Amino acid sequence: MPHPLTDLKVRTVRKPPGRAAHQANADCCVVGAGISGLSAAIESARLGRSVVLVDALPVLGGQMVNSLIGLFCGVFGNAPEYHQLTHGIFDDIFGDLEATGSLFYSRRHTMTVGYDEVALGRWVENTVSELGIQVITNASITGVVCDGERIESVSFATRYGTVEVSATGFVDASGDASLIWEAGLPCRVPEREIYGSQQLVVEHVDEDRTPPPDELAARVNAKAGEYGLRRHDGLAFYFPGRGTAVLNMTHIEAPLDPIAAARAQLEGKTQADRAVAFLRAEFPEAFSRIRVRAYGFPGRRQTRWAQGVHQLTIDEVRAGTRFPDAVARTAWPVELHDAPEGYVWETFGPDHVHYVPLRSMTPPGTHNVLVAGRCVDGDAAALSSVRVMGPCAAMGAAAAHALDLSGKDSVHDIAYPELAARLTANLDS
Repeated sequence: MPHPLTDLKVRTVRKPPGRAAHQANADCCVVGAGISGLSAAIESARLGRSVVLVDALPVLGGQMVNSLIGLFCGVFGNAPEYHQLTHGIFDDIFGDLEATGSLFYSRRHTMTVGYDEVALGRWVENTVSELGIQVITNASITGVVCDGERIESVSFATRYGTVEVSATGFVDASGDASLIWEAGLPCRVPEREIYGSQQLVVEHVDEDRTPPPDELAARVNAKAGEYGLRRHDGLAFYFPGRGTAVLNMTHIEAPLDPIAAARAQLEGKTQADRAVAFLRAEFPEAFSRIRVRAYGFPGRRQTRWAQGVHQLTIDEVRAGTRFPDAVARTAWPVELHDAPEGYVWETFGPDHVHYVPLRSMTPPGTHNVLVAGRCVDGDAAALSSVRVMGPCAAMGAAAAHALDLSGKDSVHDIAYPELAARLTANLDS
């Protein structure tokens, strides 16, 4: 009897000419699988819509999982009440991860939620699979086909060939407004660099001897030059009982040029290594034994975003303007990283809440596309206060419901009271 290996035959093939080798169709195509895109995809699927979720990374979760951010920010209001401002996907995440000991809560001027990125990544993958969402990873946009002021399809390059996705509606949750840009629609870019961070996880931390946050930041400020650190402050988030910490101690450039972006990624890890050397030397009682467990993908805060019907302004953020078409809210500070050494950190009072209007998610000149997350329209300071995960998830959910209501008509013409009724938990609870 022949050995099974001798029965395995091969054949010769060539790439066929013509259109994309692969096609996918859906009611909704979401570009970007970070928190805003996941929220949009999950909400759309739960509305009974077919969904294609596309991301440029080889895995789901976007920066939330793969840049090792480590904290959910902007989900809760300020002290002393710490009112939860965004529900939906966060109710599910908090319930499931808390049950496995994969979350911790930190209460200061606001409440942040630390998480185990491995557990969160599996939650994302399991949830997407259970809902039957079609997933395309390792995919970058190569072309957009429009019929008048509607996007008909988007082509993506993958290692397995080109994929053409046709859909009734689209959500750009790419973070860099990639879909809007490739469609030839207007975008915003800052006049000077807004820095990202190279996050990393270190292990073997002596949790009982870690310095207070203010002491750590002051020591970095005093000795940054000595250790070659670009950023003159630093934060460390400790997962209780695990001897690990997420370090946020770097500033790296976030260019849109591919060669410069690769160079910035290498420089970011150099900065991270210098931060580790600093901690070992300056706080040996807590960090002398630390080693790097993981470097995250480069974190990007604000790069390129879409022009919307309305540009959210810093004055509207400070005033807590409740727009007639509000769809998301947060109390997160203004956090603008536009200087290499540090950043603007402007906090708000205990009762403050500010909002994102649907018009800031709605690009003019197109009828079936919404943006969500950090590529919504705002001036640089306003955007720095709404690009964190709480309001980003709320924007994703709002985009799903807006597309569901608009159907084959225009997102510019939906009845806002009906949309608001669906979003009550994220606006008035």
